[in-house]
Amino acid sequence: MSESRPVRVRFAPSPTGDLHIGGVRTAQFNWLFARRHGGKFILRIEDTDQKRTQDQSLSGILDGLRWAGLLWDEGPDIGGDYGPYIQSQRLAHYQQWAHWLVDHGKAYRAYETTEELELISAARKANGLPPGYDRRARQLTPEDWARLDAEGKPYVIRLKVPLDEETIFEDMVRGTIRVKNDTLQDAVLLKADGFPTYHLAHMVDDHLMAISHVIRAEEWIPSTPLHVILYQAFGWQMPHFCHVPVILHPSGGKISKRKHPEAAISYFITGGYLPEAVTNFLCNVGWNYGKTDDKGEEIQVFTKEQAAEIFDITRVTQTGTKFDVVKLKWLNGEWIRTLTDEDLARRMLPFFEAAGLAVTLDVLLKVAPLVKERMKLLTEAVEMAGFLFREDVPTPAPSVLIPKGLTAETTRAVLQLAHDSLAALPDFAVPTQEAALRGGAEQLGIKTGQFFNPIRAAVTGQTVSPPLFEVMEIIGREKVLLRLARAIATL
Repeated sequence: MSESRPVRVRFAPSPTGDLHIGGVRTAQFNWLFARRHGGKFILRIEDTDQKRTQDQSLSGILDGLRWAGLLWDEGPDIGGDYGPYIQSQRLAHYQQWAHWLVDHGKAYRAYETTEELELISAARKANGLPPGYDRRARQLTPEDWARLDAEGKPYVIRLKVPLDEETIFEDMVRGTIRVKNDTLQDAVLLKADGFPTYHLAHMVDDHLMAISHVIRAEEWIPSTPLHVILYQAFGWQMPHFCHVPVILHPSGGKISKRKHPEAAISYFITGGYLPEAVTNFLCNVGWNYGKTDDKGEEIQVFTKEQAAEIFDITRVTQTGTKFDVVKLKWLNGEWIRTLTDEDLARRMLPFFEAAGLAVTLDVLLKVAPLVKERMKLLTEAVEMAGFLFREDVPTPAPSVLIPKGLTAETTRAVLQLAHDSLAALPDFAVPTQEAALRGGAEQLGIKTGQFFNPIRAAVTGQTVSPPLFEVMEIIGREKVLLRLARAIATL
């Protein structure tokens, strides 16, 4: 990449709700690009839409990005040389430059009310023209402005689009894009309340913060000609533009927080996903790692740091990619199996605590190797092993305790044999238990599964569990014997 100025990219979310998974992917592409080229990744909060801004959303954005490991070099919480990094704290900049545009004939004041704008748009539509504003305020003179100001009429500042020209810009993914200016609106730059619109605020900030590359969602392509016109009006150096495709739901259409819970990053944080798996997966949503192993097979499991070593923004696809949660869940399981037992125990702990179970890391360290191979989500650890920490594990019904092919009497004999054998052991270690019980099936003349399944159900309250002997060692002899006795009484 030939670029004379330092690489500086930004992720600039609006705090209007949960952080969207598509926003996380955009942030990740910016992070990868910055790391690939030794640049800076900046977090800026664009909160100029005061009606939609939610106070709790900012903390959710920060927490979501931290969870994903997409840490920024400059931002609202850590500062930097170009702050402040929250737009509502930068209003003076936007007002200054909006009025500069007016003073230099690049923008104009417009005094129409909301009702008047609706009538103008409806009249254009009735005449077969595109809806929107008809630019009538371009004809107002400074004397008209003074008169209207004296009447107390509020105004907005609109961009004066050069109508007889064509705007051309290069996109690093899509190539050359050309737009005839007479198809563009004279967009509002500064609202009557003194707050800027996105069109003005983001590009003033991008300039003042020395942003070199703007990597954002493709929904901003139609607005980019307005931004190019603004850069030209100011005489400022433009950043490189790169518009990345939207994330699609497998059923079709954009993945939407309104329709799809998995569109919010909180779904993955609370749903038992590892951040390593999510960022790994997002690398292949609109881009592809593309490396193969020594067998020529595509490498599926890799870190975002490994991806950053080869990230090429020009290889981002031009079309949307479906978000395959099934594949992500598989990938999450693969990542779980890369964790050490200590790391897995630490990550499982919050999910046991959220389920109201009193657990310790010491005990979870024993649980981790028992569940690691079967888990795809951290939440599944509670389903598999929650019984270890519950005092009130219910005794299953006879229909659950009695395996296929056995009678209640034979099943009771199984449980009694297990109870008596375990009660007589000198210790309760796994090898000792196994030596005592392995011959039980042969002794009773039944199959191995018929012998161990009732014991498992009685001890765990479940028909499926981690390895039985290891589980019983963790539970402890006293509780195991009590649960077996209850099951015997039930039968």
